[in-house]
Amino acid sequence: MTKAPRAPRVVAELGRPETPQETADRKAENSRKYRARKTINNLVLSLLVTVAAVLMIVLLVPRNDQPIDRAVDFTTIAAQLQPTIDEPLVVPVLPEGWTANSAEWRSGSTVAVPSWYIGLVTANNQFIGFSQAVDANPTWRAQQVKSEAPVDTVTIDGVTWDVYRNSAPEADRGNFDQALITTAGASTYALIGTASTEDFETIARQMAPAISANQ
Repeated sequence: MTKAPRAPRVVAELGRPETPQETADRKAENSRKYRARKTINNLVLSLLVTVAAVLMIVLLVPRNDQPIDRAVDFTTIAAQLQPTIDEPLVVPVLPEGWTANSAEWRSGSTVAVPSWYIGLVTANNQFIGFSQAVDANPTWRAQQVKSEAPVDTVTIDGVTWDVYRNSAPEADRGNFDQALITTAGASTYALIGTASTEDFETIARQMAPAISANQ
């Protein structure tokens, strides 16, 4: 006996059976919602995996609570350079709390004047750059002080320095508020920076014996 065909299912919301188009639309919408949920789930899972990986790296990488010492051993650098340089390089004994953050021999490729350079940081975190140029010309000297003229002279432990002050607005001065420059032998010595006059005098006093010995 042949079974009678089943009557189409009545959809409660419609109060009647779905048309073929409505059935296709419903299935397409259900498929879209499924894919959207799967995408969100995958994103959440990826985020959790990433966070777990970062936490693992943080836990495994060793950490040192001690501050990094970035002080430069300019004394050793000067000792390595000295055999190749005729002029005796100034190697100051720094006051307590002072450090050097750079030290190098500048070959003079851009200004044609070679020089020994030390970047000094004072106890109150101000800056003084020291340069000892060999056979410096007026152009080099003018470049160091941005063509300013000396405003005074000062004698510190037997060494007479020309005093320079930057006349530019404070915002345009960079690392040059004031400077001391003197010459002995074939060397021109320049102290340029933002530190106080007292700090300039302190480091100039440390350098005085070496400069005097070169006269």
